[in-house]
Amino acid sequence: MRRLLKFLHTLAAVGLTGGAAALAVVLLLAPASAEAPGYAPMLVAASKIAAWIIGPSMALTVATGLLAMVATPAYQDAGWVWAKAATGILILEGGLHVLGPLQQEAKRAAAALASDGADAANAARLYEAEVNTLWLLLAVSVANIALGVWRPRFPQYPV
Repeated sequence: MRRLLKFLHTLAAVGLTGGAAALAVVLLLAPASAEAPGYAPMLVAASKIAAWIIGPSMALTVATGLLAMVATPAYQDAGWVWAKAATGILILEGGLHVLGPLQQEAKRAAAALASDGADAANAARLYEAEVNTLWLLLAVSVANIALGVWRPRFPQYPV
């Protein structure tokens, strides 16, 4: 059971990190103006990456990480595990911060695309804060993977 949880946790972490990197590339290549012809398709693609890769990977990463803590008693006293749990909360919060506005913007862009671009001017541009949050999500994901690989020893404080 522990090996299965570790495998699923690692697979989900890789999916989350790869999805965040792919989403960053798509958003960097997206036109700056909502009136540009490629804006709506790029945003719909970003929405699909978020919905099909980042969302499920994020949920699986958090769930398997918490289950691994329960299934492995040695993890409950390890400092690196608690550091990973704390960064997992940051990943969850950051992911939800990015996914919500992205899904709303993609719906507007898809409606504009369905109407042959006539309504593209009404589509709002993604806020810079969401893009910055995505970069932070990617950095915390990499740090979380590094904690799991190197498992640093944190000092033990007497209770």
